[in-house]
Amino acid sequence: MNNVLCSSEELGLKPTYKGKVRDLFDLGDKLLIVATDRISAYDVIMNEAVPGKGAMLTKISVEWFRKLDGIVRHHLITADWREFPEPFNQEELADRSMLVHKTDRFDLECVVRGYLVGSGWKDYGNTGAVCGIHLPNDLIEADKLEPAIFTPATKEDDGHDINVGPADAKKVVGEEWFDILKAKSLELYKFAEEYARSVGIIIADTKLEFGVYEGELMLIDEVFTPDSSRFWAASSYRPGATPDSYDKQILRKFLDDQGWGREGTPPTLPPELVTRIYNRYAEIFEILFPGVGGR
Repeated sequence: MNNVLCSSEELGLKPTYKGKVRDLFDLGDKLLIVATDRISAYDVIMNEAVPGKGAMLTKISVEWFRKLDGIVRHHLITADWREFPEPFNQEELADRSMLVHKTDRFDLECVVRGYLVGSGWKDYGNTGAVCGIHLPNDLIEADKLEPAIFTPATKEDDGHDINVGPADAKKVVGEEWFDILKAKSLELYKFAEEYARSVGIIIADTKLEFGVYEGELMLIDEVFTPDSSRFWAASSYRPGATPDSYDKQILRKFLDDQGWGREGTPPTLPPELVTRIYNRYAEIFEILFPGVGGR
């Protein structure tokens, strides 16, 4: 594992904005995004960090951005710390940082669901629909949704993002942009899901973020990482139960098993769990991008 970095302030850098796991620096027309080793679940930051997690997340995003060249404009300029402006050209930021274009961000999480799991499965059980989209009445847990569905959520600075239907989403971004965001999100999911299947992985669902740069749509933030997507091994997939996943679901399960109410001080994470979380992130990187070099 890489050395742990819980905050950019440890390097003498004061972020413009601190998210749950990322520190952002506003450089005018650009942003520097630093992925720390903080980890969150249910919108609460854990007391323990996962050493190396920030670097692993960044490397996964960078490889996906490279694969998506030609399909969508994205905000990545460089992930090479030696090309960062001062005082950010520090080797301690290697692998865990990206210099990106600053866009006018849409305040909408573009969620694509290809399988009936998680909150979608619960919603379906209660209403026969997922985020207001009615589905056949004979589906079971982890069934493949054909076609995949677009279920956006509003981005909230505090608390949980809120699932919204098309009408409310259009109020946030406008009807024309809504149609563009929906089409592009489904296109990107289809491309990524087909690529992942070629290496034995299913992407069950994902969330994407977009902005506008020079009048054009631009993919931003992270993309198809274990923090934003649900990955399953295709070999173990069977409808009827949610398979083990290569993401932080093992953290959520631990917290749920502890009876934590998803508020207040979270339980202490055992060292062996922290190691397992990192290993799951590293494993999915190595499976998705063999030969790139991970750990």
